Amino acid sequence: MTPLRENIERDRRVLELLSATFPNASAASTEIINLEAILSLPKGTEHYVADLHGEHQAFRHILKNASGNIKRKVTEVFGNALRESEIRQLCSLIYYPEEKLQRIHATDEDLDEFYNITLHRLIRVCRSVSSKYTRSKVRKALPPEFAYIIEELLHESSEVADKQAYYNRIIETIILTGQADAFITAICNVIQRLSIDRLHILGDIFDRGPGAHIIMDTLCDYDRFDIQWGNHDALWMGAAAGNDACIANVLRLSLRYGNMATLEDGYGINLLSLATFAMEVYGDDPCSYFGPTLDPDVEPVHDEKSRLLIARMHKAISVIQFKLEAALIDAHPEWGMSDRKLLEHIDFNRGVFTLDGVDYEMRDTNFPTVDPADPYRLTPEEADLVKRLHHSFRVSDKLRKHVKCLFSHGCLYLVANSNLLFHASMPLNPDGTLKEVTIPGGGSYSGRELFNRLGMLMRSAFNSDVPAEERRVARDYYWYLWCGPDSPLFDKSKMATFERYFLTDPATHHEEKGNYYKLRDSADVCNRILDAFSVTGPHRHIINGHVPVRAGIGENPVKADGHLMVIDGGFAKAYHKRTGIAGYTLVYHSKGFQLVQHEPFTSADEAIANGTDIISTITLVETSDHRIRVRDTDMGAVLQAQIDELTELLWAYRHGYLKENVKK
Repeated sequence: MTPLRENIERDRRVLELLSATFPNASAASTEIINLEAILSLPKGTEHYVADLHGEHQAFRHILKNASGNIKRKVTEVFGNALRESEIRQLCSLIYYPEEKLQRIHATDEDLDEFYNITLHRLIRVCRSVSSKYTRSKVRKALPPEFAYIIEELLHESSEVADKQAYYNRIIETIILTGQADAFITAICNVIQRLSIDRLHILGDIFDRGPGAHIIMDTLCDYDRFDIQWGNHDALWMGAAAGNDACIANVLRLSLRYGNMATLEDGYGINLLSLATFAMEVYGDDPCSYFGPTLDPDVEPVHDEKSRLLIARMHKAISVIQFKLEAALIDAHPEWGMSDRKLLEHIDFNRGVFTLDGVDYEMRDTNFPTVDPADPYRLTPEEADLVKRLHHSFRVSDKLRKHVKCLFSHGCLYLVANSNLLFHASMPLNPDGTLKEVTIPGGGSYSGRELFNRLGMLMRSAFNSDVPAEERRVARDYYWYLWCGPDSPLFDKSKMATFERYFLTDPATHHEEKGNYYKLRDSADVCNRILDAFSVTGPHRHIINGHVPVRAGIGENPVKADGHLMVIDGGFAKAYHKRTGIAGYTLVYHSKGFQLVQHEPFTSADEAIANGTDIISTITLVETSDHRIRVRDTDMGAVLQAQIDELTELLWAYRHGYLKENVKK
């Protein structure tokens, strides 16, 4: 018996199911030819971004310009045929077609000429970005109302004499029928969509910046993306699940950065009760150390009255947070976090913080709601406030929708095309071996199994089929994922919120990083992690974010002899001074990896009006000596498996093992 015949005997049931779609040898042969052709196409372009932290304008611009890839394509297509200013204007039209067209209507005296020239140029750009895809895939990206026309223009050349009149007449008719604006907008959106084949978000969409909800709206309407959850995402997920400590942290961070837009406008969170409580309890307190953290050069400055209200709300929710966290710590002694109960160490008589016999100076000693005899008890007013805030988070339809999107497109890690993606860290022992971490439900796990178990635990908090007690434990654990020492989303000795707010000694603010951050420069350690996740291939990498790379002082985001790439360059404006840049995008196309280092984004209006763009520096991280094809990717392996099955089916038809259904 031949090997192929042996396979057919084993796979007969699979082949019978496959024959329902490919009922005869002709259909099977056609599909094999189609799949083999796809395997020979260049791989699609993948984009990796991390730690967006609510900076929606910069994120949306990077999506629109494909991290500079569109401008590169435009330059390649037109070479020296266009001036630099013309290239900038064409690119800004592609990024923001509707807004740019409004400006052109107001200034251009010969719109028909503009339309004619622009439509021809856009078709050439669209043809270039679509060249690595099948017609079927391009067709799916086209807007229904213009799909046929765009497809005709993409696959017919105006340079062929027999087709020139046909091609030009299509363009002329688009203009004559008044469809030029709509068509330009449609084809610009197609160019944007085809310039990024897959988008990877490596966590921390939320907090600091004003537009996390806008980023999530954008992603919910996007396709071909995945998310590796970060600790800030887990914090919001925990808040949506009803974890009151997570809710308090979400509110505290929003107030710290003066960002109420996400809470109030984005998710409809009612802050009136918190504002009323803060004014009543802290009305005589200047709350000097709780004013919003803002950069006056880039952020609108709140007036004094607003800043004072924010500061009082900030302090009020911070004290409540410390109490709620202590209750969780008491409920879960297995977390080993009793050292984070700090209110009990305040000596109210002397106004100092005393720990292990050492006195530390406090910058603020006004705690009107803290009873020294029972420091973690919520006052009746605080308890009522927590109840109101809890309700507001739980009834937010928009937040529920966005958490559903996080689950449907997300996980703690992803292995894709020989790359291991996760947000922050991998728990390690001091010798670089993978550390076993005990999680709720019993059992200790490391590496891939740890991430899988934690992912299931996070989902169970929202699963009504799970027993109520298990849901409660899972809901509680979201706070540990946010700031627990062994959390792979955090992996530090502590989150020193209390110390930074109240203690003057900077030594107390230190957060000792876990072993991963100390050992990640080692290629051996990175290879051990990659092996644990079964990542294969001659060029395999770990890609993560979480800790901003200080590019301004020369820190290299590429580590461990190229095995690790850290792509948190500080999208959040609060980090720009620390990192010296405004974020990274990692681009993986058919010629290799490029690391795109971004300068701060001014505004969409500036890009539209003057054709300006994010200034980016592109660094070649790794280049391939041959063009990477679809057959070299994970999708290629899937398609090859389909080809193998179809080859078996074809053999079965031709040798009489299965009967063909031939229509006459």
